Amino acid sequence: MSASRDAYAHLLDTLGDVGARFAGDEWSIIDPTDVAEALKTILVHLGTAIETQFDDDPANPVFRQIVTPWRKSLGDNADAVYHDARIDPGGEYVVRGNTGGAVYVSFTVEAGAEDGSFPSGTVGVLNDNDFDVAADGSFSFRVGGPGADLPLAADASRLTVRHYWEQVEPPAIPPGPHVDLTIGLVGGDVAPAPRTPTDESIAADIDRLATYVRSRTIDTIMKPGEGEPPAFVSQIPHEFPAPVKPGVHALAAADAAYSMAPYLLGPDEALVIEAAWPDCRCANVNLWNRQMQTFDYLRHRTALNRASTADVRDDGTFTVVVAHEDPGVSNWLDTEGRPFGLVFWRYMLPDGPISTPVAEVRKLADI
Repeated sequence: MSASRDAYAHLLDTLGDVGARFAGDEWSIIDPTDVAEALKTILVHLGTAIETQFDDDPANPVFRQIVTPWRKSLGDNADAVYHDARIDPGGEYVVRGNTGGAVYVSFTVEAGAEDGSFPSGTVGVLNDNDFDVAADGSFSFRVGGPGADLPLAADASRLTVRHYWEQVEPPAIPPGPHVDLTIGLVGGDVAPAPRTPTDESIAADIDRLATYVRSRTIDTIMKPGEGEPPAFVSQIPHEFPAPVKPGVHALAAADAAYSMAPYLLGPDEALVIEAAWPDCRCANVNLWNRQMQTFDYLRHRTALNRASTADVRDDGTFTVVVAHEDPGVSNWLDTEGRPFGLVFWRYMLPDGPISTPVAEVRKLADI
């Protein structure tokens, strides 16, 4: 047995354990469709791990796309494109890129994820208010080392990039806007990867895959009814909490305020939401499944932003209807026939108060 064979066997064991537990009674997954979707989520995590963790070298980092319309995880949305790269806290890097027409761009430093683990928290943030953007959208800045625009804490491990757009057609639908991003090591003390792959280096890559999948499922995702959710998460259907910032919550945008509530609808019911967009850089609302994956925005209307919201009243308020079929209103979000889901609001760089969305269940025929 070699180290890579041992790691491969461990990965298979991990997938078996996660599949049996996360897609089963322990996480209250009983309905066959929910089981299938949970298994799909596990495979999505594996695919994301292969895409973002394999051949991962902080001495030669590369920004890789985290989610796609068919590989969704951990709270994606239709109005953003996400990338990340492995970094070393002892390194000094230069990041170069372009906004690609995005209305908001940010970089956050995630701690404690160097082995594929779920990050322990956010330990740095830089948005496009903090670095110079040229007329053509290009920018560059330094990460880590003396005088860095974005310092690196001792437990820094990955750099996450968010590009947000506000447009009618979701930018996450390919081909979408083009985003240029590069990162290069220019100094510091970072051990390079082996010149050629070895049994040990490939074993480490495979082990990161197993850790990544496990840490995004049975090691991190709370079982229903257990633990205390973040302040922006409601466990009561149709009751949104006041939007709040996530603080140093891992993989959250420190510049955002969030509000989320589940919906639970019969086939003849709709959720009618009264809301208002605040003064902010950008904002949106997305429908998620219980695995925090957006509904199918490739084929259905499952998200709104300020550019795609119609019939906004003079006071800035508007109505959104979440329903299984089109009730003949402008701001309809399609449940795809799902009786249960999550409604998630984002407000990036809000300035001033944010009104809390208010919802009520009504008969679809009465709308």
